[in-house]
Amino acid sequence: MASNKNALIRYKTIDYCLRNKFKKWTLEDLIEACSDALYEYEGKDVNVSKRTIQLDIQLMRSDKLGYNAPIEVYNRRFYKYTDKDYSIMNIPVTDNDVKIMNDAIQLLRQFKDFSLFKEMNGVLQRLEDSVYSSQKDKKSIIHLDKNEQLKGLEFIDPLYNAIQQKKVLKIRYQSFKAHNASNMIVHPQLLKEFNNRWFLLCLNKNKYYTLALDRIIETSLEENIEYVDNNVDGDIYYKDVIGATVSNSRPQRIQFWIEKKNAPYVITKPFHKSQRVIKYTDDGVIFNIFVQINFELERKILGFGELIEVLKPEKFRNRILGKLHQATRNYK
Repeated sequence: MASNKNALIRYKTIDYCLRNKFKKWTLEDLIEACSDALYEYEGKDVNVSKRTIQLDIQLMRSDKLGYNAPIEVYNRRFYKYTDKDYSIMNIPVTDNDVKIMNDAIQLLRQFKDFSLFKEMNGVLQRLEDSVYSSQKDKKSIIHLDKNEQLKGLEFIDPLYNAIQQKKVLKIRYQSFKAHNASNMIVHPQLLKEFNNRWFLLCLNKNKYYTLALDRIIETSLEENIEYVDNNVDGDIYYKDVIGATVSNSRPQRIQFWIEKKNAPYVITKPFHKSQRVIKYTDDGVIFNIFVQINFELERKILGFGELIEVLKPEKFRNRILGKLHQATRNYK
């Protein structure tokens, strides 16, 4: 399995190189690029031989993997794609591929009732829909929210691997507030997804930081620093918050009123798992949640506009009121 994974990393790396038309690629360049990629993903030195890359190129050219890659040697030294738009990532899915993927999905479905896989069913349904829509003249049945401009997703794999392998990272990062990027030495602990954005929870100088993946510029391994594992349990760490921002402040009981017609929406899709119905009124429903006050909570409440009223605590109520006053001033 490991050798197959390494081969896939090499194929993708060779493909990435040959799609870069601003550089002339020799066999030695491709060997170096593949070695660097394997080091980045696997966290260890892998001696990629000249023979291995030559066989990889031969396989990519053939129909054995379904690539039929138009790789040619020119000037007896350099490699390139003759088709400037070609990529192995653009290979169409064949009927046989669809059959194999469907068989794999049906096999995985047998495990969906086990507690370990209790969240698998929604994932399988999305996989099945993607396979179905990959066939000719088939349209997708499930429509998912996706942002084609979302940045930072390329960092998920290396960050995941660093957490799994307990590796320290140097991350070049620029927050929205910073004028310039800066380098951070971090001990990655957890990946967090919220509202279609990804975040990294990490330790830096014994303090927790939450870094947005779309603000990361680059990452690299720091082999000479011992990794600190705080064994973070995401269910516990994020227990008292909405979103990805943990303020480490004391959770508070937030009481709010929702207008009658929109109350069923909040009942069926709670703000937080601690949400409770306190009282039904003539014009709406009063709820309680027990959470830390953070940026995401404010955004959630402000998003309901005139349909919500924060009742308690008074300090938080006044904070929301101040933001609403500022909002109305923006329209004057």
